Amino acid sequence: LASMMDALVVTGGNFDIEPHRFGGSTTEHRLDAPKPERTDFEWRLVEHALARDLPILGVCGGMQLLNVVLGGTLLGDIASEVQNPIEHEQASSPEEVAHSIDISPDASLAAIFPHRAARVNSTHHQAVSRLGDDMRVLARSPDGVVEAIAKGDALRVFGVQWHPELLDDELSRALYANLIREAAK
Repeated sequence: LASMMDALVVTGGNFDIEPHRFGGSTTEHRLDAPKPERTDFEWRLVEHALARDLPILGVCGGMQLLNVVLGGTLLGDIASEVQNPIEHEQASSPEEVAHSIDISPDASLAAIFPHRAARVNSTHHQAVSRLGDDMRVLARSPDGVVEAIAKGDALRVFGVQWHPELLDDELSRALYANLIREAAK
């Protein structure tokens, strides 16, 4: 399957990456129903896509996995590890926006979406902590939680903490259009 890919989208899901994969432990982190077989499969897909220099979009848990595969770590639980956190597990439908993000002005994300802020949905309790190799932050929520990352200077291997597939807005369309352009190269 992996050899037929032109690009990879790693989606999130209602599960956590096991803490041992990023140097944490289950005693210090909240842990929601891990799916080790799925994580193993997606891990291998990400490694394969990176080795072939394919475009990758990590969505929510997919962004977290991308960061961990590249040697980064995660906050095990935003509510207990971030000072004055905003709500990242929205009670409303994930098809609605929940909070704002601040976009770095010099980031590659700004090249496809010229605004410095956006509103996104939010369905997670884990988040990127230490960045993986060659990763950089593209956007943060008001409480400082990492909301978008990219590898290197391009927007070819990147992740977003929200679910753009559930939103029909300018930023969501720009993210997927960028992925398609990169896959066509």
